Amino acid sequence: MLDRFNRNITYLRISVTDRCNFRCEYCMPAKGVSWKNHDELLTFEEIRDIVKAGTELGIKKIRLTGGEPLVRKDLPKLVKMLADIPEIEEIGLTTNGVLLPKYANELKEAGLTRVNISLDTMDPEKFEKITRIGKLNDVLKGIDAALEAELLPIKINFVRIKGENEEDEKAVREFCESKNLKLRFIRQMDLRSGEFYTVEGGEGGICTICNRLRLTSDGFIVPCLHSNLRYNVRELGIREAFAHAIDNKPKTGHGTTTHEFSNIGG
Repeated sequence: MLDRFNRNITYLRISVTDRCNFRCEYCMPAKGVSWKNHDELLTFEEIRDIVKAGTELGIKKIRLTGGEPLVRKDLPKLVKMLADIPEIEEIGLTTNGVLLPKYANELKEAGLTRVNISLDTMDPEKFEKITRIGKLNDVLKGIDAALEAELLPIKINFVRIKGENEEDEKAVREFCESKNLKLRFIRQMDLRSGEFYTVEGGEGGICTICNRLRLTSDGFIVPCLHSNLRYNVRELGIREAFAHAIDNKPKTGHGTTTHEFSNIGG
């Protein structure tokens, strides 16, 4: 599935919910955001059908995001539904890790391949300040649960927050090395201005090789995080929405007034 810039689109990031059990300062306001009504969200059956149609166009890799995807009820059921699609080669999950002790083994059995876990400091007080709610020890337990379930490789996402956690990089790096975790550094971005950066230790943010589309929890296919373009699968139909997203995927992003990190999967 080639776009007009000859990029092969094989990757679909799916936001399964806009809800989260953290309130990270780089993701949402301190008071949180207004959640979507449950009937606005795509059902698991709708998501499965969208992914099936995507595989006909070349989608092979799925990543489940949120909000926090593990607050969506029965998420392992969705993982199993997607894993049963023969063309899907990889299913990943981006999470804050808090609920992994409860779900890691079930997710692995359902067909989840790997996880990315957010960790911006090893300082418990600073962690609680950044997340506004979270407890560092809960995330560390989640990382251990992912290791025990062999959801490998485990990638750790460290968001660089200017003036706040630069000095924490060393401790996080040492922690990751001690547990054989793959560390990636992500600079804080501004969706409004289109200010974004490449991911150190990953391929995110490199527009010339971008191979992804995004699916929002309420059914929009989004060709670029840093644009206003979005196509509703319920109104247009699945294949037509995919076609619009591919045909109009921009060469590079320039900013957005419609997307937020909290509802587009980061």
